[in-house]
Amino acid sequence: MKTESTEQEYQHHLSHHHHMRVQWEEFFKSDDQTKIKDATLIEKSSIISRVGMMMLSCGTGAWRVRDAMDTMSRTLDLTCSADIGLITITCTYFDVDNQSYSQSLSLPTTGVNMAKLNELEKFVRQFEAGEGDFEIREVKKRLGEIEHMKGRYPLWGSSLAAALACGGFIFLLGGGIPEVICAFIGAGCGQFARGSLGKKKITVAATTAVGVATACLAYYLAFMACHLLFGWGMQHMYGYIGAMLFVIPGFPFITSGLDMAKLDMRSGLERLCYALMIILIATGTGWVTAIVLNIHPGDMPKLGLSTAALMAFRMLASFCGVFGFSLMFNSHRRMAAAAGVVGAIANTLRLSLVDFGHWPAPLAAFLAALLAGLMASYVREKVGYPRIALTVPAIVIMVPGLYMYRGIFLLAVTHVGSGSTWLAEALMLVMSLPAGLLTARILTDKKWRKVD
Repeated sequence: MKTESTEQEYQHHLSHHHHMRVQWEEFFKSDDQTKIKDATLIEKSSIISRVGMMMLSCGTGAWRVRDAMDTMSRTLDLTCSADIGLITITCTYFDVDNQSYSQSLSLPTTGVNMAKLNELEKFVRQFEAGEGDFEIREVKKRLGEIEHMKGRYPLWGSSLAAALACGGFIFLLGGGIPEVICAFIGAGCGQFARGSLGKKKITVAATTAVGVATACLAYYLAFMACHLLFGWGMQHMYGYIGAMLFVIPGFPFITSGLDMAKLDMRSGLERLCYALMIILIATGTGWVTAIVLNIHPGDMPKLGLSTAALMAFRMLASFCGVFGFSLMFNSHRRMAAAAGVVGAIANTLRLSLVDFGHWPAPLAAFLAALLAGLMASYVREKVGYPRIALTVPAIVIMVPGLYMYRGIFLLAVTHVGSGSTWLAEALMLVMSLPAGLLTARILTDKKWRKVD
């Protein structure tokens, strides 16, 4: 029978070991000065698996992870067979002597870190160029440095980035100065609350719900203060939707479509389910908060801008939105600026096609995503940034978060017809975005468009 102290120790042990950290050092028996190409099968496999898990933790898709693992495996004369999910990798390695070694690995959660992904891609390219002619200690030292890279920005910095992104986002949805100011305040507070809980290792469902509720409440309080002080009309309250859009799961949404296009069905479906879970939690929390505060979605006042002014402001707002999302994804500022330029051009094209050319919104979204993908490929060739670090932030600004929220809100108040219409429009737009990126990738990447 356990004593009370023993029971407490047992519960403490359980609470800290649901996802046990891999002790990579324990896989190595060779001297640190041994060349990695001369290491044992287990040691080579562990290096490759570690790189794969680090890339997976950055939020990239299964194809990119598998490509990196295959590149390193070929360099070390191994054959790698990997099954990759949202947070798991199961892989088996074969050497030239037909010996095999298998590993099953898991991350505690998923996230996005484009700066780390950029360093990992550089490492893989250098590893391939050097034909694995590196000492074990060199490889372990470099991977350790990359692995311990933290977010590039403090919590207040990522909160400011979320505020900037949502301020730009709400303008693109038709908001004016009151909506932009309040969305800026609401999103900043919401991201700060979400990030604070994330630092305490709180589960993603709780951090998303608290972040959205905080964002809506902060928007409401900021608006009511300005309503009392400056006499802002109550119709500006409708912009509260913009304050919660920083939680849009852009990376899992987009990479899910790309993975399924490459027949990585497990990874694609897991990413899609994860994205849908985040959206349902966010929209559900937004609905409950709106009911408590007695607010509801509606049409924001017309801006009354000339065509030239509207396009100029849309270009600026798109750049700010994409730049903010890129910083939230831990891109360094130059990478974020490059993504911002790509997004500003592509998104302004999309909105112009819809408003002035009267094109169907899904077709305009497809062409905008296609243009973003083509521009990202060009930028990648010139400066070497990961293509995904440019394309995903550039089209996150096109994800119809407003449509999704309105659809869920209307369904929740039993307006089934209107709610279904909003959700159907959102679905068509969401399907168009990865399709555009996929088309661009097929056109510009020889390795991607082949199946061997």
